[in-house]
Amino acid sequence: MYSIDMSKDSPGPTPGFLVWRLANKWRVAVDRAVAPLGLTHAQYVLVASLHGMQRVGERPSQRRLADHTGLEALYVSKLARALESADLIERNRDPRDPRAVQLALTEQGQAVARQAIVTVQELLQQLLEPLGGRDAPRTRAFTDELTTLLDASLAPPVPNDESTQGATS
Repeated sequence: MYSIDMSKDSPGPTPGFLVWRLANKWRVAVDRAVAPLGLTHAQYVLVASLHGMQRVGERPSQRRLADHTGLEALYVSKLARALESADLIERNRDPRDPRAVQLALTEQGQAVARQAIVTVQELLQQLLEPLGGRDAPRTRAFTDELTTLLDASLAPPVPNDESTQGATS
């Protein structure tokens, strides 16, 4: 199969299919790269994000970290519990809001995060090499395009099923 859209108007891969393939390629590559550190790709996203937030003095709540990473809050909670069991993060009640849980890297978590970030940055350089590397104009343009797409609102299509219209009147 060449693309998900099999219409006659789309002889090659669709942008959606390519985004999906690239996202999967990246996820698998990061999973493999951080596995020796005891992390999955999703766990890496959390520890790397926490590392960056802690560097600027922030101790985010699970909700804030979910918003930052784009992961579902329940998934962040599950990942945070696993990372806490591995002694990589601490989970504490927020003194200002007892319903909220704040997250912070432990010393071991900081060391693992730093190592994982270096590993993933090297992997990112490999991925971006065909565009000229991390600081290349093509890479900056590509990043701008991805940002535009990520900022676009996506709502599920509203079904226009005539069999349900007027059924209650």
